[in-house]
Amino acid sequence: MGRAEPVVNAPFERSSGRRWARLAFAGAAWLSLAIAWIVYQRRSGLGPVDTAQELVDTARGNWWAIIGYLVISLLRPLVLFPASVVTVAAGLLFGPVVGVAVAAVSANVSALIAHTVGRSFSRPERADEVTSRLGGWAARLRGNGFEAVLLMRLLFLPYDPVSYACGLLRVRRGEFLAANAIGTLPGTVAFVLIGASITRLDEGFGGIDPVTLSVSVLLVVASITASRVIKRRQRIVALAPQE
Repeated sequence: MGRAEPVVNAPFERSSGRRWARLAFAGAAWLSLAIAWIVYQRRSGLGPVDTAQELVDTARGNWWAIIGYLVISLLRPLVLFPASVVTVAAGLLFGPVVGVAVAAVSANVSALIAHTVGRSFSRPERADEVTSRLGGWAARLRGNGFEAVLLMRLLFLPYDPVSYACGLLRVRRGEFLAANAIGTLPGTVAFVLIGASITRLDEGFGGIDPVTLSVSVLLVVASITASRVIKRRQRIVALAPQE
């Protein structure tokens, strides 16, 4: 009898090849965008705050300002542009009411993009391996994604790294978005109010309204207090005897 030919799963190979091609394209686009941003910063000599002020000056009074702001927010996590600066810019550009609405939408959309990018570079078996190496923190993040993400947002942990990590660990998208929407709201309101009470980003916060500053500080304190309550609850649940 002749030797049997190995069975080749052609559909699987084609699917895997297409996936790697998409990842390669996405990675190349991401790298190109990051390089373009670095080159722009070096040539212009502008930091994140000055760049944001230039964008505010360009967009102010134009009909496309909200659309432009949302587009910038979509690209922001890909170059790790500070989320806090963009949120303060929303208050400066749109005022407190519209600014909160626009900044809240952009915060959640940008978080979804970072989560999706992280998830696209991860597979279930790879996420399981990373979870086993990282231990308890990653296990809690995957096992109770809503509370874990909510806690990290209320603690004001670095915005984009949290989103990418949640994607890489394959935290459920619905849980991630729900916790993100709730957890970022106090900080969003606080930063937008600060932006609405100043005249320019590049002139600092010397002329900020004391009432606005007080409200912003209270929101931050409330956010951190809520995070401590959630953390205490997690400890109680972890120590409770299992039936």
